[in-house]
Amino acid sequence: MQQILIIGAGKSTAVLIRYLSEKSSEENFTICVADKELSLAKKAIKNHENCTAISFDIFNSEHREKYIAAVDIVISMLPARLHIKIAKTCLKLKKNLVTASYISKEMKALATEVKEAGLIFMNEIGVDPGIDHMSAMQVIDRIRNAGGQMLMFESFCGGLVAPESDNNLWNYKFTWNPRNVVVAGQGGVAKFIQEGKYKYIPYHRLFRRTEFLDIEGYGRFEAYANRNSLDYREAYGLHDILTLYRGTVRRVGYSRAWNMFVQLGMTDDSFTMEDSENMTYREFVNSFLPYSPTDSVELKLRHNLKIDQDDIMWEKLLELDLFNNHKTIGIESATPAQALQKILEEKWLLSSEDKDMIVMYHKFGYQLNGEKKQIDSTMVCIGKDQTETAMAKTVGLPVGIAARKILKKEINTPGVHLPISKEVYQPILEELQENGIIFKEKQTNYLGYNAIGGVSN
Repeated sequence: MQQILIIGAGKSTAVLIRYLSEKSSEENFTICVADKELSLAKKAIKNHENCTAISFDIFNSEHREKYIAAVDIVISMLPARLHIKIAKTCLKLKKNLVTASYISKEMKALATEVKEAGLIFMNEIGVDPGIDHMSAMQVIDRIRNAGGQMLMFESFCGGLVAPESDNNLWNYKFTWNPRNVVVAGQGGVAKFIQEGKYKYIPYHRLFRRTEFLDIEGYGRFEAYANRNSLDYREAYGLHDILTLYRGTVRRVGYSRAWNMFVQLGMTDDSFTMEDSENMTYREFVNSFLPYSPTDSVELKLRHNLKIDQDDIMWEKLLELDLFNNHKTIGIESATPAQALQKILEEKWLLSSEDKDMIVMYHKFGYQLNGEKKQIDSTMVCIGKDQTETAMAKTVGLPVGIAARKILKKEINTPGVHLPISKEVYQPILEELQENGIIFKEKQTNYLGYNAIGGVSN
């Protein structure tokens, strides 16, 4: 029997493990789930006859080699920074590898050795990155094969709360890593191309430059720019494209409200705050406001942000209990971002009954036979419960399918890859569709951006 090693048994692995377990008898393979917490690994396998659970220390090289040597393929569901340790051991022991994370510089540096060893290191095979790559390249290849020229590619994705669980004024709850939400957009300017012109959005303007998206049956959304859309020119072969933009999806109004935190400095992660452990929520807010011998914290904040008392923005802040003078941050030497995360987690964690939702939206502008056209492609996936979440499904299924296809040698091109070749995306997208992850396409008028000579874009 062939053997699969899954390293990491966190929230994103539930659907992955179920999927592979269901295929294991029919396809004659076993699954070993490894985690630092043995109890977590045991819980994840649910006593399935073809699954085993082990305690695994990634920092112990002998430990890594022992368990990786015994299997045919490794799936790393660890934090992205830890994949390289697994990758180097897989290369040494001649084992294939699958991860859902972006290809790091360290992983890319292994490309020649991996290819020469005849191995496949498949990365970026989750949802974003992953399903976004595959669904985009399927349409882009179709346009090119018909003789079309790509003019525009815009791609948006977001993890949100499902409509039936959307019950706060922010229309948002944490469905993934809260820290990534709080520090989103930091660390560099957002860069993209619009009608051949380079555009830049610095962090302090990011959440006030949004684009509206309408999805039939789900209403209106907004999207703010991701950090660097230009990375996708080379990957997708879009060197001459006029418009290239990638963004993160939220419900309308979220970005304007989040911008209040940005302007105050509450999302800053570059310094620590004195006595943050004993700081109350009210003191935290006040620390970003000017001193006044007479005005309350509430009045100072409204004046500082130019918010009227009857503004929905004010209601959103009140809903978070920001001005409570009894609750404390409780984190020693916290950065503002860490303190804000603590406050938000109190209100935005999913309850046991809540469901999450993944939204993806692609826009393809192209020219064919002298005519400009546009295809809009959308996908919405709603979670089943707090175990089989939409996030776990859209990350876990493509990872599991890719691992199976590599085991069966249906994906067999060696190298360090992301899933942009037809050999990879075609069979995976077909199986995702069988599992309810479906893209709906519609032809629409080409968007265009005043691309007439003499007009400044």
